[in-house]
Amino acid sequence: MTVIDPETQAGWVPEADEVDDEEEMPLSLRLSIADTLTLGNATCGFMAVYFTTTGILIPHLTGSQESGMARHSAATAVILMLCAAVFDLFDGLVARKLRSSPMGAELDNLSDLISFGLAPAYFVLVYGMVADDAHQRVAAVGAIVVLLAVVLRLARFSCVTLKDGMFQGMPSPFGALTVVSIVLLELPFVATLLAILGTAWLMVSRVEYPKPRGRLAGAMLAWIVLSMGLLAAWAFDAPSGQLLLQTGCALQLVMGAVIPLFATARRVNNFRGNRREARAAQLP
Repeated sequence: MTVIDPETQAGWVPEADEVDDEEEMPLSLRLSIADTLTLGNATCGFMAVYFTTTGILIPHLTGSQESGMARHSAATAVILMLCAAVFDLFDGLVARKLRSSPMGAELDNLSDLISFGLAPAYFVLVYGMVADDAHQRVAAVGAIVVLLAVVLRLARFSCVTLKDGMFQGMPSPFGALTVVSIVLLELPFVATLLAILGTAWLMVSRVEYPKPRGRLAGAMLAWIVLSMGLLAAWAFDAPSGQLLLQTGCALQLVMGAVIPLFATARRVNNFRGNRREARAAQLP
């Protein structure tokens, strides 16, 4: 229907931008691929909470002693968090190739909060309820700290502009996998809690971590696939499965501590190189 302006008696027609948006519908459909991957991330995080509840918490509360079921459920929950990390890795790659939709960044933050904030925090909470030497209320505090660290980290990521190729603080997917690795190591409760709090601090710190691009993205994907294999071996009680899982969890902790050292060393080397260039420029 044509709308007539009473003052000008001119017919109103849709703006050119609106027409262009309708004509570009195939492009919009293509851009939704990244959003679909992001929603896959959120789904994996929710299902991780589901398996942690139905396979670990409920059997514990009902007095079931099926340790095999708990092991399978724990492995499934962590594998789902790893799948969420894969979705998070690829939705960024797709968004950079095809551009992102206007709500892509918001969807990414909300999905990360579920998969890498709520899911690992809930995993820690349930650990505090089922472990023999754990203290439920203290573990609950640790779980809250993990959740709040991810919330603060994601909020800061949305507000602060950083130099290209670097994250400020441990990325939330890496932090979530580090937290669950600490739990699966089955260390004494105090050591487990301190390591979890240390990981939460790294997520909100100013320590720099490189963004997973190029070869680093490939290495990260390979590490995720290897971790899934270790979890499957542990879940099905394969020979040395427990040892393999603990080795993988220990390597996750080592990488969390060592990776920022490389970024720091590179920054120091760049600073020294700039100083040498400045001195050379001052020489006659």
